[in-house]
Amino acid sequence: MSSDDPRPLPPREPALEECCGGGCEPCVFDRYYDALERYQDALQSWLQRHPEAASDTPAGPQPDIHK
Repeated sequence: MSSDDPRPLPPREPALEECCGGGCEPCVFDRYYDALERYQDALQSWLQRHPEAASDTPAGPQPDIHK
């Protein structure tokens, strides 16, 4: 794999304590789900460019980002 095209890294999921519960717009979890969606899109694009890495990708359940 080329260092010019590194594999995307997933965003860090915020801890429950990071949400103040005040109804902020956007909430830290809104930002996380937006980042997670961008990451999943970027990972799919990256895997198309690096099909040899597809076997390294876990096939487990994906988080439901459309809540």
